[in-house]
Amino acid sequence: MALGTFIKGLQNIMRKDSGVDGDAQRLSQIAWMLFLKVYDSREEAWEFLDPAYKSIIPEPCRWRNWAVDKKDGKAMTGDDLLFFVNTVLFPTLKKIEITEKTPMKKAIVKLVMEDMSNYMKDGTLLRQVVNEIDSVDFGDYKEQHAFNEIYEALLKSLQSAGNAGEFYTPRAVTDFIIQMVSPRLGEKVADFACGTGGFLVSSIKALEPQVKTVGDREKLQSSIYGCEWKALPHLLCVTNLLLHGLDEPNILHGDSLSKNVREYGDEDKFDVIVMNPPYGGSTASSVLGNFPADMQTSETADLFMVLILYRLKEMGRVGVVLSDGFMFGTEGAEYTIKEKLFAECNVHTIIRLPHSVFAPYTSITTNLLFFDKTGPTKETWFYRLDMPEGYKNFSKTKPMKLEHFAPAVSWWNAREEIIDSEGFFQAKKYSINELMMGKFNLDLCGFPHEVQEILEPMELLANYHAKKAEADERITKILSEIVSLLERR
Repeated sequence: MALGTFIKGLQNIMRKDSGVDGDAQRLSQIAWMLFLKVYDSREEAWEFLDPAYKSIIPEPCRWRNWAVDKKDGKAMTGDDLLFFVNTVLFPTLKKIEITEKTPMKKAIVKLVMEDMSNYMKDGTLLRQVVNEIDSVDFGDYKEQHAFNEIYEALLKSLQSAGNAGEFYTPRAVTDFIIQMVSPRLGEKVADFACGTGGFLVSSIKALEPQVKTVGDREKLQSSIYGCEWKALPHLLCVTNLLLHGLDEPNILHGDSLSKNVREYGDEDKFDVIVMNPPYGGSTASSVLGNFPADMQTSETADLFMVLILYRLKEMGRVGVVLSDGFMFGTEGAEYTIKEKLFAECNVHTIIRLPHSVFAPYTSITTNLLFFDKTGPTKETWFYRLDMPEGYKNFSKTKPMKLEHFAPAVSWWNAREEIIDSEGFFQAKKYSINELMMGKFNLDLCGFPHEVQEILEPMELLANYHAKKAEADERITKILSEIVSLLERR
């Protein structure tokens, strides 16, 4: 199966359809069909294991009964197919009745389809897309493995589909974080802004080798939790987990910040939390009330850090991606959040990533923060991961790979201070007293002076927009804090 040919073929067909406007709608269109195809494939496996299994989808709306072209001239196409999809398929799936007792493997159909739409207006083109997707045989291990790569490429393409950059974290980053927090079978793993499920898939891959018995398999099935409030990435995440053998994808469609953090009990806490919180978002005043007054801020990434503190089990472990905004903040809510973080948790490691890890979609510098709930912080190690030899920038065609983390892995297991050839600290340990004296400014691992590089015009423009977005974010945060102070007077 040719990865590029498959995706390009689907996109070329839909470009001829007047109802599909832009990459975002094309991805959404592909996504709901992929989900129904993948779900039907999983149902075949469930029926084989349990002859009494009964689908929650009415028979006429199961993929096998409307989408499969048996080449007998009876497959729906044209206006008939369009009429069926718009007036039968979607209304039926959205009206499926579920209760608290409905197994997640069944309830997920309604949960992922209720916010989806069919954008295509040409039934003949729709039939062509359906046939392309149906051509993938998920019962064939090799073909399923190849399709996982295609699906990965589809997730990456989200980044160029408008304002969707928060959906995808480079796989090298998710795999490295999971490697460092090392989840164990039986532990509960969570991502409260899971996007398309990158961290959760990396977790499954880490847990899979630990499965030895049927009981172990059941533990794995109940180990993964996610939450995503946007419809498209939620659907993509569920499909992603089904593709990776998770039959009960416990992925909520909602806002993790919508509940008062003080109301979480022990049953709501997790052993391992891994995530890349969306940053720069605006938060409704009703949401701010879910957080302690001295930790209320318009910066969503900061609020997710508070959420993590309230939902982490004793002895639990965290790996989180954070932009420089959180690292530098020494005033107001950010200072209070970091003060609580270092007092309640052991913040043992902060890794500064090279620039352009998320290129070409943003040039904002990012950091990896690792901590556990084993007691207050006594000392924190800072490590700067440099650009690999031969690279000036990461890019869409030359992304960061897991092997590029090799220096950090080696250092992690044998920690020592490192001074680079220009006299800057590449690795250094700071005591909690030193961090407190600096008001928890965590920009403590210096970079060498970078030689100015002449970039292509479009990359210069992208960098400008990224820096402008970062400046706007800081301005918005300051204005929000001013408004908050005025409202309290």
